[in-house]
Amino acid sequence: MSAPGAMLSRPPAPGGRPPSTVPQIALAVLCGGYAVGAALGWGSHEVALIMGDFGLSIAALVAAVSCGLYARRHRSRFRPAWMLFAASSAMAGLGNGVWGWYEVIEGAAVPSPSPADFCFLLFAPPAIVGLLVLAKRPVTRAGWVCLGLDSWLIAGSLLTLSWSLALAHTAHFHGRSVAQSALSLAYPLLDIVLVSMVLALHFRRSSVHRSAINTAVAALALTVLCDALFSSPLLREHYRSGQILDAGWFAGSMLLAYAPWVARRAGEECVEEGLKPTARRPQPHGSRPIAGSLAALTPYLAAAVCTLGILTNVLDGRRIDRVVLFTGCTVVLALVVRQGIMLLDNITLTQELAQKENHFRSLVQGSSDVIMIAAPSGVLRYVSPAAAGVYGRDAEELVGSELASLIHPEDLGRVVHEVRRFLAAAPEDEPTTRIECRFRAGERRLGGDGWLNVESTVNRHQGGLIFNSRDVTERVRLQAQLQHNASHDALTDLPNRALFTERVTKAVTGRRASDHDTAVLYIDLDGFKQVNDTIGHQAGDELLVQAARRLGESVRSGDIAARLGGDEFAALITGDGTRDSAARDFRIHEIADRLRIKLSEPYRIDGRDVRVAASIGVAFAEPGVTPAGLLRNADLAMYRAKQAGKGRVELYAPQMQDEVAHRAELATKLRTALHEGEFALLHQPVVDLSTGRVTAVAAHARWRSAQGILFTPAEFLRVGDRGRFVEDGNRAAELDRWQLEEAVEQAAARHRAGHPVPVAVRLSARRLLDRALSPKGVESLLTRHGLPPRALVLELSESDPRIALDDLERRLVALRRLGVRIALDGFGSGYAAISALRRLPVDVLRLDRGLVDGVVESARLHKITAGLLRIAGDLGMQSVADGVDLPEQVLALRSMGCTHGMGTAFSGPLDEHRLRRSLAHDGYPVPDVASQGRAVVLSGSALPVRHGGPAGPDALVHPPLRSNSETSVPPT
Repeated sequence: MSAPGAMLSRPPAPGGRPPSTVPQIALAVLCGGYAVGAALGWGSHEVALIMGDFGLSIAALVAAVSCGLYARRHRSRFRPAWMLFAASSAMAGLGNGVWGWYEVIEGAAVPSPSPADFCFLLFAPPAIVGLLVLAKRPVTRAGWVCLGLDSWLIAGSLLTLSWSLALAHTAHFHGRSVAQSALSLAYPLLDIVLVSMVLALHFRRSSVHRSAINTAVAALALTVLCDALFSSPLLREHYRSGQILDAGWFAGSMLLAYAPWVARRAGEECVEEGLKPTARRPQPHGSRPIAGSLAALTPYLAAAVCTLGILTNVLDGRRIDRVVLFTGCTVVLALVVRQGIMLLDNITLTQELAQKENHFRSLVQGSSDVIMIAAPSGVLRYVSPAAAGVYGRDAEELVGSELASLIHPEDLGRVVHEVRRFLAAAPEDEPTTRIECRFRAGERRLGGDGWLNVESTVNRHQGGLIFNSRDVTERVRLQAQLQHNASHDALTDLPNRALFTERVTKAVTGRRASDHDTAVLYIDLDGFKQVNDTIGHQAGDELLVQAARRLGESVRSGDIAARLGGDEFAALITGDGTRDSAARDFRIHEIADRLRIKLSEPYRIDGRDVRVAASIGVAFAEPGVTPAGLLRNADLAMYRAKQAGKGRVELYAPQMQDEVAHRAELATKLRTALHEGEFALLHQPVVDLSTGRVTAVAAHARWRSAQGILFTPAEFLRVGDRGRFVEDGNRAAELDRWQLEEAVEQAAARHRAGHPVPVAVRLSARRLLDRALSPKGVESLLTRHGLPPRALVLELSESDPRIALDDLERRLVALRRLGVRIALDGFGSGYAAISALRRLPVDVLRLDRGLVDGVVESARLHKITAGLLRIAGDLGMQSVADGVDLPEQVLALRSMGCTHGMGTAFSGPLDEHRLRRSLAHDGYPVPDVASQGRAVVLSGSALPVRHGGPAGPDALVHPPLRSNSETSVPPT
């Protein structure tokens, strides 16, 4: 068998459990036993009479009870038929009982006519009506007319033949009474009608309960056959009860009793009862057309039988009987009428068929999908015109091709397996299936021979298959791109953290887990944040792309480099089986140092050379280490490299983990301090640079440890996380709530004591959007402590790019509407401050400490600061300089238009007692030009600067502590 034929060959369907044959065997044994007894004469004349009369009566009554019981239990549209069959069998049983009364009980001959004849005559009408109920009901008037004509054609032909053979003689009286002659004609005529209905029903039976209907038809046909033999003059004269003819009646009754239960035992299910029909066994090719041909030939066969009856009279030399002539004429007339109706129906059906064919041809030819029909051999018999646009090949070119030759060889096995599985499944369970494979395309589609990704919906069609196919090449390409994007960094196209972790997991737990010289290199670029801040983020992105390219070119083919996020990279260096630890360390250290040198070379960006260094941490896949632990160890080693001076390589050592544990212990102590109330609130005065008066105070939280040391927020709220300071959200939120509550409470107390100075509380943008700081919550807080809203200043400490300015603007507008003033802290420290100034409702601008530090020494910073102060003045905002530690800075800022300042030039943070004492005075003295020359200025010193002032003669001015933007503390 060829490959296409093998693909489309139908596997043998799995056979279901066959129905039980016990009832059929029991029925055959019972009927066979009766037939044997009848053939042997039952052993005596008396037993023969009893079995021939009462035996038949009992069998008929059993059929009546069986049909009636089934009709009562199962409600369907065939229920009346089984009730009628029950009535018909009851009349037969009653007739045989009366017959037995005469012969067995009274021992007399049965009179003619008798009550038994009346019962026997009533057997046929219910059976005839029941057969009509079982027949498939016509849906049109023409169908009902054709059903009646077919019945008459059969009955007329049988009547003609029967009349010519026997009934003509029976119709003469010959000394018999009219009742006897009528009875002699009534039996064969009713049998003819019953036979006609049986034959008509054979070609018009319903598809539901097919087995039950066939069994009932067979039972009635056997009964009619025995009646016909009994009506024959030769047999009737010699008939005695209990003879072999009774075996036919007995078998007919038992078959009718078994008929309604056949469907249940055969596993058939009734649609009217709401059950799903089971799969039918596929019929051999051509069986249905033969049955249809016999049904179509029925009228002609009836006419032929009628003609045979007339020819019988002619050949016997007898004159054609008027009954035969009249019946023959009506049969011919019925045949003509029926053929006329069928001709009109055929014309109508032909027109509808042509219309539907044109409709479906238009749908198929106009569809954008390619529709293909494959023969059972796998050869394409039809291909729709859409193939030219989808495949780039004409439909005529594909017709006659083997389907297997058009499918990619790598996909052919999978397609064959799916097709065989689909053909083996039941059509009701799986009417269609979907197959996706690569299909050979023509030159017009791809500019040459190539493969397209095609998705096909497959249906069964006369032993073959119908493929409804569409091109999904673009979708497959997009899916592959999405999968690539999900596992690779969008900027550098290196593997991302997820893919790198997966590769590390395979390296640690895979077949090379014994290679303990496998290592992970954790790489961080030193100075990358300064690149973003000085020449922009676009230049920073270009630097990352170039660094990723260098990293990818420097690792070996079997290794993998990845970008973990930000300026962090990693590399997985697979081992070579080295057992010597020193050799292993030397080899990996050499690889890492080569990467460090390569990444530290100048980067050419926008026509300038940009330099960054690389700090690399190395961790080995030691026995028992997990993938997460391996990455963590490499991260800790990288931190140690940055802490040791940056631009170096460090190997992981176990003591590094001890430092992390120490920081975790410190974090636990801080959480305890929050709940134990170990925090204190200090206030630093904000001074008018012209008058020296205190116009506001800024609240600062401090943690007083058990040793009495005061730690600043920068020291106890920030924990390192791979090169960036990340605020502990839970602790910071709780501390901010405490700080705001404490600041409002103390400010309200100062107001009541006669010191109505506003208090400024520094909060982050994320904290300002917190639900706890909603306008209603702030208003409730101010009302509870009795502090006027104008006495509270909320300082926006930083701008998080992840925070939407629209949300922040709405929150600040609502707070300003309440009366709270808004300050922007750190103005001039980054580009985000300008964007915030443009969008947010700000009342106070606080200059960044970095501008104030160099405002005296640097002319450039002097001009920048002067420009920013002019912006604040033009916008009508109050300006506050942070970190004013020297008198020269006071003079310079005041000359540039700065109105307020805070710093050690006036006072450092004070506790509540010292603050109130300071507020009781008129203010702080401010330097003038005359005293500037006597001021002590040590601008370049790293040592504390001692000077006199309001803060006391021993006040120390420390150079501002600058935060490092690189990784400086290990992650917890």
